[in-house]
Amino acid sequence: MSSTGAAGQKGLDMILHPPARLQIAAVLAAVSEAEFAKLREVTGVSDSVLSKHLAALSEPGYIKLRKAPANGRQRTWASLTRKGRKAFTEHVAALNRIMSTAGLADTADQKV
Repeated sequence: MSSTGAAGQKGLDMILHPPARLQIAAVLAAVSEAEFAKLREVTGVSDSVLSKHLAALSEPGYIKLRKAPANGRQRTWASLTRKGRKAFTEHVAALNRIMSTAGLADTADQKV
């Protein structure tokens, strides 16, 4: 079981595993915060789907959401929490371990 998220094979965090959530975490790991529209652009999902993904990441404390006016409209900003950064780092490490294992299994004679 992952120390920060839902149980997964080989340390994968099932909260972060869906591609859109992984993309969101990757963007947020690189910046202090990102606006909803930017996350929608990166993930390529609709507003409602993005809202559901953000809620799924917010519930376990992986991201923090804040609403603030910008250019006369209410905007939503997301940032990765310390817990979320740790979960993302561990999830990426698990993916790297899987990829490393896959690289070793390229020959038919090799046993893992």
